[in-house]
Amino acid sequence: MGTTLITGGHTGLGFETAAKLAAKKQNLILAGRNSSAVEAAAERLRERFGVQVTTVRLDVSSLGSVRSAAAEIKRFIAAGTFNDLHALICNAGAQFRGPIEYSADGFELTFSTNYLGHFLLVNLLLDTLAQDGRIVFTASGTHDPDTIDGKMVGKAIAADAMALAHEGRQGKASAGGVLYATSKLCLLLFAYELSRRLAKHRSNLTSIAFDPGFIPETGLARTSPAFAVSLLRTNGMKWLLRKLGVTMGSISFSGDASARIATDPQFARASGQYLQSKDSTLVPAQSSKASYDEQTAAKLWNDSMALVKLQSNEMPKVIQ
Repeated sequence: MGTTLITGGHTGLGFETAAKLAAKKQNLILAGRNSSAVEAAAERLRERFGVQVTTVRLDVSSLGSVRSAAAEIKRFIAAGTFNDLHALICNAGAQFRGPIEYSADGFELTFSTNYLGHFLLVNLLLDTLAQDGRIVFTASGTHDPDTIDGKMVGKAIAADAMALAHEGRQGKASAGGVLYATSKLCLLLFAYELSRRLAKHRSNLTSIAFDPGFIPETGLARTSPAFAVSLLRTNGMKWLLRKLGVTMGSISFSGDASARIATDPQFARASGQYLQSKDSTLVPAQSSKASYDEQTAAKLWNDSMALVKLQSNEMPKVIQ
């Protein structure tokens, strides 16, 4: 019985994924910034499924918080608090609207929350994963400007880590939807680059990107006007979005799909794939042309290392 770490595992899609894993008798680590909410979610899972659920305070937008959480998880492992860390699901994310905001580190908040914090977390924990462990990245079809998903939020811009981290510092900032789509493009580039590096070093670890589809019931659009959120949750609007070609998911199906990708044997050789939940079907899909650019991915990786100030003793041995 393995252990799975889920960022943002206490609410929305993350909690549904956690519940599906707990039903499979997987032990869990729930990581989130609201400690009381995370602990409350953990207690519900313990009572319902009888599994071990450990909680860790983690604000993925803060590099200091990521380092503290990773250190705490390593201490748990050293102390034998739980068995092998089988999977890491990078699920936490947000879309911000209105005036641009910056993280505690001074970096644009969307980029920090959806991509940069997870980049650091994966690097810090990669060596703690079981030999056949998996890293699952919650992606989004919005990264692809050639799809209706991408057209609805705004066209992703260049995946330039330095520019994105300091977006808006030198002038007008991009719209929130554009920054969200671009952060998800960065996440895909990272997932694919990680898969290539793992393969190069003959590691059995698996790096998979998963698009759960658009799910109005999640808290992703929590900064949108209340009337817009309510409208998106109506059956009529969901029908219209499907007719328009939007990739639609659901809490139940997408949560189950995420859990299966993280644990089921059928995905043991799915490294480097992009899987998509679409109308209650899980299918391999092609991501955007930009997401497969290996030069861009390598530069993004190197610039991200500089931004998070990854030290030589922090670099994962499995890909060195």
